[in-house]
Amino acid sequence: MDLATLIGLLGALGIIGSAVALGASPLVFVNIPSLLIVIGGSLLVVLAKFSFGQCFGAFKVAGRAFKFRLEDIESSIAEIVELSTIARKQGVLALEDQEISNPFLRSGIQLLIDGHPQETVKAILEKERVLTLDRNRWGAKVFSALGDVGPAMGMIGTLVGLVQMLSNMEDPKSIGPAMAVALLTTLYGAMLATMICLPIADKLSLRMTEEARMQSLWIDAVLAIQGGTNPRVVEQLLTSYLPPGQRDKPPSEPGAT
Repeated sequence: MDLATLIGLLGALGIIGSAVALGASPLVFVNIPSLLIVIGGSLLVVLAKFSFGQCFGAFKVAGRAFKFRLEDIESSIAEIVELSTIARKQGVLALEDQEISNPFLRSGIQLLIDGHPQETVKAILEKERVLTLDRNRWGAKVFSALGDVGPAMGMIGTLVGLVQMLSNMEDPKSIGPAMAVALLTTLYGAMLATMICLPIADKLSLRMTEEARMQSLWIDAVLAIQGGTNPRVVEQLLTSYLPPGQRDKPPSEPGAT
């Protein structure tokens, strides 16, 4: 669970909710026509921009903003060095009995065990990396589009409310509901974009970058193991993926030369 995403979204909603509760009646801020214009209208406009599969896939991918967590780079490097040591001492087939934490790395090691040439291994893993990037990218694009469309639909709702208000100025009772539509659609649109859609889009983009970096690390690791590279060299190669401040730690003792 990504607490930063959860705390950020719930905290922002809590602050707005507190401001509403401390003021007038909360029911004043509930307007069904405004919700239909902003939420329903935004979803339909975004659906017109993308396919059904991309839209539904985006909401499925959105869960990664809250629950997805990559392996720690240092732990993954330690695991890879151990696998490299076993492969160097006992051969690649000895890796078949090893427990490998990540499915991507596990599939790469399985390709080695199956005896595929390096070109095939690299092509398959790179293809999987590109497809993963593509899924995350489209998810971020859909939520970014929702973030763009939400305020625009809020403005449309505001104009609808103002037209209704101005066309019925002789009836004082109609001014209040029309003004509520005018103001609340702007509020709903701004909240939808600023507090929900754009943060999720940005977090998905961050997830995309993080996962692409980890998959590049695993591809380098698999190819190095296949090439019989010294485990100490493998560790030095993969250490470049660490932040600069974490690269000065003494190398581990893989037990192979």
